[in-house]
Amino acid sequence: MDIEQKQAEIIDQLVKRASTCKGDALCPIIIEATSHPCLFAFSEILALPTVAELQGSTNSMYLDLLRLFAHGTWADYKCNATRFPQLAPDQILKLKQLTVLTLAESNKVLPYDTLMVELDVTNVRELEDFLINECMYAGIVRGKLDQLKRCFEVPFAAGRDLRPGQLGNMLHTLSNWMNTSENLLVSIQDKIKWADNMSEMDKKHRKEVEEGLEDVKKSLSMKGDVDIRGNKDMFGEPSGMMDYEEDGIRPKRRRHPVTR
Repeated sequence: MDIEQKQAEIIDQLVKRASTCKGDALCPIIIEATSHPCLFAFSEILALPTVAELQGSTNSMYLDLLRLFAHGTWADYKCNATRFPQLAPDQILKLKQLTVLTLAESNKVLPYDTLMVELDVTNVRELEDFLINECMYAGIVRGKLDQLKRCFEVPFAAGRDLRPGQLGNMLHTLSNWMNTSENLLVSIQDKIKWADNMSEMDKKHRKEVEEGLEDVKKSLSMKGDVDIRGNKDMFGEPSGMMDYEEDGIRPKRRRHPVTR
């Protein structure tokens, strides 16, 4: 079972339980949700009316805790620790995992120095062990550790719950992307049309060249026929050949007697 399917089942169970509880009864459910090793999304629980009723009550810190895990980071907790219940080790681990996801939203190359500060880690070995064992093995990120450059390359990271106001920014980004895509499509269509026109012109030109070549061939053939007929008219047909036969035997010369 993949992480998304397993997480969906856990959320469904917690939502059913939380929707039937109020006040103090919600606190252990929120603690369970923020401690569960396979749960990294909390918006469905936050959206429940029974959970929203914790606002302004004596248990409001548990609502703040749920919001922290939905949108916040480890640094946010350290700056406002008194607003939340004391975190258990599982919750601390979960919040640091979520912090890595937040950092990977805007940067696909995370420097070790930045990660060590954000995660409150003191050495590289501890950081790399955390990234390998608690992030990559957990399936929430896929990446590569570059010890030479001291950075964590993250081509994939699981998404977190949308923060308040983030939906509007996302819609604006998508709208800009759609406009850019439409303009690109128009440009591509224009180039295709231009290519088609050039192809037609090339075919027409090739046809004209081939027709011209055929005309030249015909013209040369006709000229050759005329020249041959002209030569026949000028010289006529040969009437015959005169054979000369040379006698190969030379006659002997007679010698006349000399008169004395």
